[in-house]
This record gives sequence, C-alpha cells and structure tokens, in this order.
Amino acid sequence: MATFNDVLESVEELSFEEKEFLIDILQKRQIEQRREQLYNEVTVAIEEYNSGKLKSMTVDEIMKEIDN
Repeated sequence: MATFNDVLESVEELSFEEKEFLIDILQKRQIEQRREQLYNEVTVAIEEYNSGKLKSMTVDEIMKEIDN
C-alpha cells in the first residue's frame, strides 16, 4: 500500500486539470461518506428512542443533564 507521501508525490505529477478533477472526486466522496455516517447515527438514535432507551427532553432538561 502506498504511503501518504507516495500519494502526494503522485499527485504532483498530475496536470492542473487532473488535480482539479481529483479534488472534485475526493470532495464528493467525503460528502457521501459523511451522509452515510449521519444516516447510520440517526438510524441508531431512532432505534434507541423506539426501544425506550432514549426519551424526549426539553432544552432545559438536556442542559441540566450535561451539567451533571
């Protein structure tokens, strides 16, 4: 497997347009990865709420919980 430095050196050999294309691809992949992560977190939260592990709370209740 290539090291991070190897990848950087390989990127340096790309043309300006190829670098822009690579940046675009990486940004879109990061957005998709974050979207999947959020989906998974929300799915777990919904499952916990539906199973009774979580309860509805007001902002004041949440703040008191955090302070304790």
